[in-house]
Amino acid sequence: MVEDKLLIWKCKRGSRAAFRRIYEKYESDLRTLAANLLNDKAAAEDVVHDVFVSLLQVVDKFELRSSLAGYLKTCVANRSRDYMRRRQRQTAAINDEEQVLPSNDGPIHLVIKSEELQKLGSAMNQIPYEQREAIVLRLHGQMKFRTIAELQNVTIKTAHSRYRAGIEGLKLILNSEV
Repeated sequence: MVEDKLLIWKCKRGSRAAFRRIYEKYESDLRTLAANLLNDKAAAEDVVHDVFVSLLQVVDKFELRSSLAGYLKTCVANRSRDYMRRRQRQTAAINDEEQVLPSNDGPIHLVIKSEELQKLGSAMNQIPYEQREAIVLRLHGQMKFRTIAELQNVTIKTAHSRYRAGIEGLKLILNSEV
């Protein structure tokens, strides 16, 4: 804890070496924690990197009141929870039908969600790219249809049509697998 307080103090004064030491000291454990929470190594790495970026952004105002490890693990757990909520909302938006799943986040629930995401990923690869892009930009990027239309160089109506056609295509593909 004394080392962590000293490292935070040095970070506040702009020491890259101190931040690198914090990263090296905790990154592996935090990545393992996130991977176990998310059951997705790539997402776990993203979550951990987001936590460190956030720490770097607030380090000037940061006050270490307890253990840095505990603080970082709490941040990873919160970010992982947020990630899972976003992923569940995205899955729910694409799949209108509700499925009865256990309410806890135990291993069975994670396996079921992982299988659902694999099916969704496979289905996404089967629809035309323009539709897939519209869906991803709308749901994942949380972009408005006006912005999607500008990025795809089409009218707003066309961007909206691509999105709806993609959703309908996904429904057909996913329902045919059931």
